[in-house]
Amino acid sequence: MMETLEGAELCFPQLLNSSCTKLQHPKSVSTLIYITLSVICVLTVTLNLLVIISISHYKQLQTPTNLLLLSLAVSDFSIGLLMMFQIALVEGCWYFGDQVCAFYFVLDYTFTSASIGTMVLISIDRYVAICHPLHYSSVLTHRKVDFSVSFCWTFSLLFHCVRFRNNLKYLGKFKSCVGECVVIIDQVSGFVDLIMSFLGPISVIVLLYLRVFAVAVSQARAMRTHLKSITLQCSVTVTAMRSEMKAARTLGVVVVVFLVCVCPYFCVALSGQGAALSTSSAAFIICLFYFNSCLNPLIYALFYPWFRKTIRLIFTLQILKPDSCEANIL
Repeated sequence: MMETLEGAELCFPQLLNSSCTKLQHPKSVSTLIYITLSVICVLTVTLNLLVIISISHYKQLQTPTNLLLLSLAVSDFSIGLLMMFQIALVEGCWYFGDQVCAFYFVLDYTFTSASIGTMVLISIDRYVAICHPLHYSSVLTHRKVDFSVSFCWTFSLLFHCVRFRNNLKYLGKFKSCVGECVVIIDQVSGFVDLIMSFLGPISVIVLLYLRVFAVAVSQARAMRTHLKSITLQCSVTVTAMRSEMKAARTLGVVVVVFLVCVCPYFCVALSGQGAALSTSSAAFIICLFYFNSCLNPLIYALFYPWFRKTIRLIFTLQILKPDSCEANIL
C-alpha cells in the first residue's frame, strides 16, 4: 500500500529511485490553474491567428504600423502554443525529454523578447507619427520596418541561444531527477537579459509614450482653438492627425496592459523572491504574464473596426473569394 501511494506521487512511478515527485497542490488550485491556462491558451492562439490572417491577407492593411502588429501577433501566437508545455508543468513533471526541455526555454525566452522588442518598435512608430508627422513616411518605410522586425527576432534568437548554450550542449546535465526540466543561467547573462528584456525596453516605452501623449494633448488643444477657422485643406490634415492620435491611444492601451501584465513577473525575478511565493501567488503571476498575449487582439477588436470586419470576412469564408486580398477593409 505504501509503495502504491509513493508511486502515485511520482512523475514516473516505475522509476522509484530516480523519479521526481509531483508538486502537491490542493485539487481546487490545480483544477483552477489547468482551466485558466487552457482557456488563455486557446484564446491566445485563436485570436492572434485571426490577426495574422487579416494583416497577411488583406493588402490594404499592410501599413508599417500594422506590420508591427503582425510581428506582435506572431510572437503572441507562438507564446500561446508554448503554453501547452506550461500547462503540462502544473504538477511539476516534464514528460517530453531533455532536448525538448532545452529548446522550450530557448523558444519561450525568444518569443517573449521578440514581443517586448516589438512593443519598443510600436512605441517608436507612434512617437514619430505624433511628434514628427511630416517625416513619418520617410523615416518609417516598409523596408525599414521589415528590417527592424527581422533584426528584433534574429537578435532575440541568437542572444538566447548563446545564453542557454550550456543547456543545449549538455542536455539533462543539470537536472536532479527524471521528470525535471531545469536550465542553469549564470548571473552575468541573467543580469544582461534583465536589462535588455525588461528595464531597458520599459524605460524606452514609458519615456516615448509620455512624450507622445504630451504632444497629443497640446495638439488636441490647438485643434479645438482653431476649429472654426480651418480651411478644407487643414481639415483634411486635422482628420489625419486625429486618426494618428486615435491609433496612439489604442496602442497606448496595448502598452499599458503589457506593463500591467509583465511587470509583476519581472519584479519577482528582479527581487529574487520567486521561491518564497505561495503556489496561488506564483500561479497568478504566471497566468497574468501569459494573459497579455491573449489581450492584445481583444483590444484590437474593441478599437479597430478593420479587425472586426476581417473577422466577419474570415468566418463567412469571403476570404476565399478570388481577389479578396484587394477588398476595401478600411
